[in-house]
Amino acid sequence: MSDCPMTLFGKKLLETELNQLIRVEREDIKQAIAEARELGDLKENAEYAAAKERQSIIEGRIMDLQSKLARARVIDVNSLNSNKIVFGATVKIFDQQKEIELTYQIVGEDEAIHDPKKISYNSPLGKSLIGREVGDEITVKAPKGDLIYEVLDLNYN
Repeated sequence: MSDCPMTLFGKKLLETELNQLIRVEREDIKQAIAEARELGDLKENAEYAAAKERQSIIEGRIMDLQSKLARARVIDVNSLNSNKIVFGATVKIFDQQKEIELTYQIVGEDEAIHDPKKISYNSPLGKSLIGREVGDEITVKAPKGDLIYEVLDLNYN
């Protein structure tokens, strides 16, 4: 089982979601199932079927979050100091096609989903940035063609 890198903020996001699922949504779905059972024949009970399906989704997400948290390798971004881009770095890049500057923090997959200013270390851009330094030019393969970026700045905060 591989580790699951995440920032401290990312870990807190997952813990908050897990807590919500266990304490609120799991209890709500138990109540919905109980109410649907009272409606009669379970074979033709759409409310019961929908509640059971929702329960399955909730339990699957709980297991997923518990697994990720058990494998978590929390990176304290404030303790990092490197000339190279690593997980947790905030980088400013210049998109040569669009001629704009972009700033992203490289984080774990779940954290990147919640914030457009964050990218996953597993994304094509994230993978291309890891190990690079300020001044480096990178090329990212994309379906619409190669995307070229220049690393302008790097910090850890």
